[in-house]
Amino acid sequence: MTATALIPEATKKIRIGALMVALLAACTAFQLNASMLSPALVTMAKELHTDEVSVGLSQTAFFTSTALFGLFLPRLSDIAGRRKILILMVAGMTVGAVLAAFAPNMEMLFVARAIQGISGSIIPVCLLMLRTEITDRKKYGTLMGVVAAVNGGIAGLDALAGGYLATAFGFRSIFWVITGVGIVATYLVVRIAPDSRPSAGVKMDWRGVVPLVLSILFLQLAVNETGKLAAADWSHVALFLAIGAAAGVVFWVLEGRTAEPLASPQLLKQRSTWAMVLTTVLTMTGVFATVNGVVMSLAQNPAVGFNLQADAASLWLLTPYALVGWAVGPFAGRLAPVLGYRTILRIGLLGSIVGIVVLALWGVHSLPMLIGGTVLLGITYAGMANIMLNGLGVVLSPKDNPGFLPGLNASGFGLGAGLSFAILPAVQLASSSGGAATVDGYSAAMLVGAGITGLAFLMSLLIPKPINAEVEH
Repeated sequence: MTATALIPEATKKIRIGALMVALLAACTAFQLNASMLSPALVTMAKELHTDEVSVGLSQTAFFTSTALFGLFLPRLSDIAGRRKILILMVAGMTVGAVLAAFAPNMEMLFVARAIQGISGSIIPVCLLMLRTEITDRKKYGTLMGVVAAVNGGIAGLDALAGGYLATAFGFRSIFWVITGVGIVATYLVVRIAPDSRPSAGVKMDWRGVVPLVLSILFLQLAVNETGKLAAADWSHVALFLAIGAAAGVVFWVLEGRTAEPLASPQLLKQRSTWAMVLTTVLTMTGVFATVNGVVMSLAQNPAVGFNLQADAASLWLLTPYALVGWAVGPFAGRLAPVLGYRTILRIGLLGSIVGIVVLALWGVHSLPMLIGGTVLLGITYAGMANIMLNGLGVVLSPKDNPGFLPGLNASGFGLGAGLSFAILPAVQLASSSGGAATVDGYSAAMLVGAGITGLAFLMSLLIPKPINAEVEH
């Protein structure tokens, strides 16, 4: 082979490498919004002269906003151009970070975090851009794993950095760091990211967007209200569910009467749509609060837990969890086209069930077992199941509407996370005696999480095989 023949391949490698730098910068900017603030909530409450519950609601505003924007921005990227929408998301997130850094009160912080939610579908849009550029299935799987692994955390360093910055410089410093990363990411996307418009010429179905957004919004409000546990107003929960269901019916009727729908009834009826999204919701419901809520609470509980400080609990539990997931993700992505995306997903789900059971039966009594069970979840959930859930949302999407399923699936992540924090803490409280946390309460909450993850595994059996995404044997 001559040197001349090698030039195109070398040029392509350089181009893909540059694209990966831009996409990873965008994904990192989004992930910092999701993870850096968790250890800083106490500091935020103190500096804004409010309570932790109010500050926690600003996190809820962010995640709710990500779920709503995620419903239609990926589809809009099919029509208006993926590069343009990715720039909009990263730049909007950066503007929100600046507003949050200057926020004098909770009201402004709420607005700022809601604006930052425009970034919620960055990862699915990045995966769609990557799939357009890379036709080799094994190579795409590997790079998909690299990009999606960011969704589990920046090797655990983001949470540690957030805690350090909040302690040393105040919570506003976190938003300035996010602003800096966002500016760099915006520049890289503008300069490097290629554009693609697979649905150029199609009209955006804004009439369908409105009832779909309202449906998911009110379902999310019902979940958030349920998460208040004993303080929840169940009449509000019923009202929110009713409005959400009614909006869903309106969306279904409108989509059947629209020439270029956001999602046709035929698409919504397919197993590749509803089984995929329900698997994501159930997986998040079973796993998310187990790791980020129940395990962390047990680790810090001085009476029946291990009396760790927040920074020590993050260092011993969340950092290894994110680190191993970050390391395993590319290997899982590489194997997905060979062994099958669904196979890797199901191995990850079964492994997650085992990990949660280990936590529930032995981790509640032993710190090494608690760490070991959490690391196992880092491998099986963060490094395998989470990667495949993101990946399947892209490879199962139809050619004539590639953005809708990844967006809907991204909203499923947010809805499942909200359900997780509504259900598992309630189980923990109901299984404890006298209102005080008990080992049995922690164990019961984890076992319920394992059961819900088992339902996710059963639902995954209904997901169809993706076409043109796996290597034929």
